[in-house]
Amino acid sequence: MSTVHKYGDHVDTDVIIPARYLASQDEKELASHCMEDIDPSFTKNVKNGDIIVAGFNFGCGSSREHAPVAIKASGISCVIAKSFARIFYRNSINIGLAILECPQAAEDISDGDDVSVDFDTGIITNATKHKTYKAEPFPDFIKNMIAEGGLMASLKNTER
Repeated sequence: MSTVHKYGDHVDTDVIIPARYLASQDEKELASHCMEDIDPSFTKNVKNGDIIVAGFNFGCGSSREHAPVAIKASGISCVIAKSFARIFYRNSINIGLAILECPQAAEDISDGDDVSVDFDTGIITNATKHKTYKAEPFPDFIKNMIAEGGLMASLKNTER
């Protein structure tokens, strides 16, 4: 089970990773500032494997790839939201951050709940509330891309 960090609607890339840190490409540096403008305690509380749950339009704003990189590098294993901004959605897949759209789960899951995700079936289990939700699972080629660490890692693995 993974602990949930819950956020609202329209969480933009500027609060996921503030622009003042964009000069860095270092994933650990980006992770150390992840969510600090919306949740200053996030980096102190997040643990490897935790999950972010959010409302509508998660990742709106600029097209910076730094945002999903910072989330993934902070230890987040998956982001579940009612919906994602189009570019954030694609950037997440490109860098290997698992994301699922599931409005019912995003509405019902609370901050601190213990949640697990079965990426093969799309079943999200909230152990705290004893409920399950169904998201549309990714096709195998996208699951493989995420498992291999993103598009570029996946391409390197196919060249072998």
